[in-house]
Amino acid sequence: MTVGYVYDPIFLEHDDPQHIERRDRLERILEVLRTHGVLDRITPLPIEPIPMERLTRVHEPAYVERVRRLAERGGGGLNFPGDETYVTPHSFEAARRAAGAVEAAVAAVWEGRARRAFALVRPPGHHAFPDHGEGFCLFNNIALGARFAREELGARRVMIVDFDLHHGNGTQAIFYTDPTVLYLSTHQWGIYPGSGHWREIGAGPGEGATINLPLPAGVGDHGFQRLLEAVIAPAARRFEPELLLVSAGYDPHWGDPLGGLSMTVQGFAALTRGLTELADALCQGRLVFVLEGGYHRDALAYGVLAAFRLWLGHDDVLDPLGPPPRADEPSVENLIAQVRRLHRLEG
Repeated sequence: MTVGYVYDPIFLEHDDPQHIERRDRLERILEVLRTHGVLDRITPLPIEPIPMERLTRVHEPAYVERVRRLAERGGGGLNFPGDETYVTPHSFEAARRAAGAVEAAVAAVWEGRARRAFALVRPPGHHAFPDHGEGFCLFNNIALGARFAREELGARRVMIVDFDLHHGNGTQAIFYTDPTVLYLSTHQWGIYPGSGHWREIGAGPGEGATINLPLPAGVGDHGFQRLLEAVIAPAARRFEPELLLVSAGYDPHWGDPLGGLSMTVQGFAALTRGLTELADALCQGRLVFVLEGGYHRDALAYGVLAAFRLWLGHDDVLDPLGPPPRADEPSVENLIAQVRRLHRLEG
């Protein structure tokens, strides 16, 4: 079973050394994969920058041109001086190659050249809207991958599961009226970006094709396992996707500085196992993970390592960080009941 990955050194050139989303996130992932003998066992997939005609199927040409010109002028804050969503001289090229890398991963699993693939890309993407970027994101990598699968590869139904700490407001906006893409997000409620209430379910023909699971701090591994069993799996079985894409953010970890969902590396492994089993059961194993957030370097790197080791057949999970120092684990049962009732989920 071929496990693929996509990566390009240009992703390291989008870098602000003072920013929390910087190049050492990817460098630490690669170091841990190399140390544990994984890089020698997974297959690199060739990538190209996304063609402009496909980039502008999701993003407005004027916005794409704004990012290009800002990079050409030497970079700066994307939306205003000092904006935390930054652009460097290499960011436009890096962002185009990140989007192209996700397309390459999608094509590989769709065509059977890889059974699973992980897009080790940055800048991240799920906060990028058609007309603007925010939340450290320039172009919406996973949305571009889903649109590519639908319009170029012939996939009729694509499911996106987003387990980043933050709600993928850009991805939701892009597919909010689209019944062919099921978007499901787990995220901490009460933090940036403030969207993703469980009542946000899509609109028009896309009504019901958006599922939000806003979570209280401290939910932890058990809460995520219950969401997988009671919401994610039933929704996937009803939708019957032909391709499963995952916005893989590792900032729900208990050690991450930006949030408080109290997950562990063991929890990420269990969630990955459940999503992998769904892909095997529903869409011939077609599964692509796309890197989003994660700002505790070891939690991020060992979370990614857990996915690759699982796909390579290892049952044990390497977790040097262990459980959180305290475990509140508030119940998610009321949320599950509300979402199941709203979306008429069974099983």
